[in-house]
Amino acid sequence: MDPTQLTRIHAGQPYPLGAVSDGLGVNFAVFSANATRIELCLFDARGRKELRRFDLPECTDEIWHGYLPDAHPGLVYGLRAHGPHDPRNGHRFNPHKLLLDPYAKQLTGPLHWSDALFGYRMNHARADLSIDRRDSAPAMPKAIVPEETPFNWGNSRSPATPWSDTIVYEVHLRGASMLREDLRPPLRGTCSALADPRFIEHLQRLGVTAIELLPVHAFLQDRFLTERGLRNYWGYSTLSYFAPEPAYLQQNPNELRQAIRRLHAAGIEVILDVVYNHTCEGNEMGPTLSWRGLDNASYYRLVPGEERHYINDTGCGNTVNLSHPRVLQMVTDSLRYWAASYGVDGFRFDLGVTLGREGTGYDPGSGFFDAVLQDPVLARLKLISEPWDIGPDGYQLGNHPPGFAEWNDKFRDGARRYWRGDEGMRGEMAARLCGSRDLFDRRHRRPWATVNFIASHDGFTLADVVSYDGSHNEANGEGGNDGHGENYSHNWGDEGPTQDPAILETRTLAQRALLACVFLSDGTPMLLAGDEFGNSQEGNNNAYCQDNPVSWLDWTQAQGDAGRELSRYAARLIALRRAHPSVRAARYGDANREVCPGVAAMAWFDAAGSPMDEAAWASDQERVLALRRAAPREDGSADVTLLMLNPGDEAVSFQLPGPALAWIRELDSATLAPAAPLAESAVTVAAHSVLLLAAAHVPGGAP
Repeated sequence: MDPTQLTRIHAGQPYPLGAVSDGLGVNFAVFSANATRIELCLFDARGRKELRRFDLPECTDEIWHGYLPDAHPGLVYGLRAHGPHDPRNGHRFNPHKLLLDPYAKQLTGPLHWSDALFGYRMNHARADLSIDRRDSAPAMPKAIVPEETPFNWGNSRSPATPWSDTIVYEVHLRGASMLREDLRPPLRGTCSALADPRFIEHLQRLGVTAIELLPVHAFLQDRFLTERGLRNYWGYSTLSYFAPEPAYLQQNPNELRQAIRRLHAAGIEVILDVVYNHTCEGNEMGPTLSWRGLDNASYYRLVPGEERHYINDTGCGNTVNLSHPRVLQMVTDSLRYWAASYGVDGFRFDLGVTLGREGTGYDPGSGFFDAVLQDPVLARLKLISEPWDIGPDGYQLGNHPPGFAEWNDKFRDGARRYWRGDEGMRGEMAARLCGSRDLFDRRHRRPWATVNFIASHDGFTLADVVSYDGSHNEANGEGGNDGHGENYSHNWGDEGPTQDPAILETRTLAQRALLACVFLSDGTPMLLAGDEFGNSQEGNNNAYCQDNPVSWLDWTQAQGDAGRELSRYAARLIALRRAHPSVRAARYGDANREVCPGVAAMAWFDAAGSPMDEAAWASDQERVLALRRAAPREDGSADVTLLMLNPGDEAVSFQLPGPALAWIRELDSATLAPAAPLAESAVTVAAHSVLLLAAAHVPGGAP
């Protein structure tokens, strides 16, 4: 289509927002409360030359709109917004800057860094108060009017796995396949690789029910990183909330949909990590790419009385203003689009506390939470929040509304400290094993609300937790000053790689023990991709800019003897979790209620088999712990398990508590021996190890 042949524009409609083809033309609609004029700019097919401009002729309820007859999908376009340039009052309009449509569903290509992308003159004495009149269009990606042909989902359906059965696998779409030598190079790092049968079979062998993908929304390669020769690998710098990252698509815009369809067919749900708390435009010194130029005062939270500056509750320069109804609409429209058009099963919300902030601070009844939880599409999905940000009262673990799960960093830190041998951690470990009741047993929430993990993309991998005492982030170019300062890790004798067999054995035991706690605790377990075969980031605990083998999964490691053994062990833990309802409680309930004669739903014991009393819990020196849990089975019998933990350097003999039951040794993390009946009344738990016993043939029903 030749845009020069398009000579007229009609009023069109204010809804839906974005660019929508009806087969005879294209309707454009964009929100701006403070603009005085919006121009639609049309480009050649490669987005290099601007060919036509039209003023959007109508504005209805702050939505600017117009209809181009005879326009078709594939048309390349951008926007320019006219209005006051008054940064002190929050307005940063500059029609010399081409703007990306916030509802763009397909992009032409990457941004090319240029000083023209900034709305101010960089060498001006008061830079951000000035105005730069250079045209930014040559450096900007453009939007493409999408083809509205429905994707053929066939008989594909969401697996709809119950929360109580869910096993989450956090994985980076690109990093999962960049080192896959069994894939053709053009497929590596793409959505097509995500759909590869061999990767899906790996997930199935483990027992994973859901993958949680790091951001797949189109994102910016930050200038400060490109100047260092680095790249934004994680993707937490969103450029478009509706378009997939072009680098993840080989050629076909439906590649991600095809991958999701194949994952669904394998019984695996797809959860997207989404970043609605901030955008890639940064603070007042950042570039003008979209929202800032369209209506800065509406899209962002600004400092009251100093609207030149941005509220920075995110630590990323700006904060999206979800208190504004049109901004909230953009976010919920984006969520519904990914759910409906891509078949996504859930979302993990980066810095979820920011999304719940109103003018008075964090509110679990905020407009965002209310909008999502009343939505007939979104409320049925899996919703996970990262329950903190850097703003005032920014740590809100356990304070999200029912319907949301939350990443539980207290589980991560408590388990790490317990297994490295810190004093006084027995009570903390106990609280985390039983679903963090102290944090989540309120408002009728269920144990699945706590997402339990040892490692995530942000921080050490599991292998690095047991191999490094401190972080080694020098490759990030920040002098090693970035990343978490409190890793609660331990190298067990040598920093990093070692050939010492004793140290290697202890590291193996520690990894197994930490994994056991994740999968044998009440709550929703999450496994970081690669932790099942010992993947390392060489001690980097903030690999956000390492788009290279430091971050990519090393599948040759997965094929080695140690990697295979650890993967089989992880799969065994997941199978045990599935087989025993007592290690994945569906509800909190009364821990003291009898499930079968003489056996309460939950009871704690010391190594002597005696119930834990106040003095035992208060002891800083004692570390060993035994947890007996019981839950009814569907056939009316009772499932009873006994979990014993020994984080010490010496083996410990545990006396089995009464009543006497016919126990089966289901798991010994030290020996990995197959399940076998246990005849003795006492068992030995090796150093740095976990033992799981299960009672055989226990009739249900309390007396």
